[in-house]
Amino acid sequence: MRILLIGFGTVGQGFTELVMEKRDELNRAISIVGVYDVKMGGVLNPGGLEPELLLEAAREGKLSSLKGGFEKVDVLSFIKETAADVLVEVTYTNLEDGEPAYSYVKQALMSGKHVVTSNKGPVALYYRELITLAKSKGVEFKFEGTVLSGTPAINLVTHTLKGAKIGEIRGILNGTTNFILEKMERGATYEEALKEAQKLGYAEADPRGDVEGWDAMAKILILSNAIMDANIKKEDVDREGITGISPQMIKEALEEGKRWKLVAEARWDEGRFKASVKPRKVSKEDKLFPVNGVLNSIVFTTDTLGEVQIIGPGAGRRETGYAILTDILSIK
Repeated sequence: MRILLIGFGTVGQGFTELVMEKRDELNRAISIVGVYDVKMGGVLNPGGLEPELLLEAAREGKLSSLKGGFEKVDVLSFIKETAADVLVEVTYTNLEDGEPAYSYVKQALMSGKHVVTSNKGPVALYYRELITLAKSKGVEFKFEGTVLSGTPAINLVTHTLKGAKIGEIRGILNGTTNFILEKMERGATYEEALKEAQKLGYAEADPRGDVEGWDAMAKILILSNAIMDANIKKEDVDREGITGISPQMIKEALEEGKRWKLVAEARWDEGRFKASVKPRKVSKEDKLFPVNGVLNSIVFTTDTLGEVQIIGPGAGRRETGYAILTDILSIK
């Protein structure tokens, strides 16, 4: 399977490392034929690129230094004209309008290429349009890595739980806020906990995407539309972050035997779909209560098995790279 990779940052490199490590297991079934990154330039070789050389060039910050390399390219033409089976799109997430990833994904689908992405923007904002386009072109649109990174959430439902009806989704979908709230339980102020999260690489220099609930909002939006056929937009999600949680509120919750968690929820309620991301006090009986640190968790309420819970990492270089790999391997 010939792969065209757009974006060669943390996730793109994590995926390439796995392709390199598992090439014997994969029996060389995956061949990266082209890569482009706005900061490092690009390289194209229809016969396949060596993962080791790609990673070495990335460490030096210049893919264009490789044989077949180039500095700049019209990305949409590059996607359309490159002979590849799958576009792996792993550029930065933009939750305003999804660009430029939305245009990249759309161009690939229109060109008859399968698409695998970990980019929340296009999936959160344009899921119905893109999945319809993919079906009309006879290709697949995969996005497991958009929700819980390598922890199987979407694939769990669409494959393993295919015979079950999902009535409700509840979860901790952002590890950064979970980490901050746990640190506050141990006596840190919000500012101290945030600073530590940034130092450890869990939070960005601008943490608003996490602490104001935008990241979790995008994920519950994707789950709602892809799993529960909700067809809602970001404006339909009732969103509130954790910036209003005070040490006093943390203390009072602990005294009640409860904890604050940023909880994402989605469910059908008498024919109307409701989705939210809000701080909530959860009791010890709640399945989300013991989920600590940067771990994520989702509880699916089903009509056949009752509550099914998954817990695992929700971000990471190798974890998201693994999600990309599993999506590629699932393409028929």
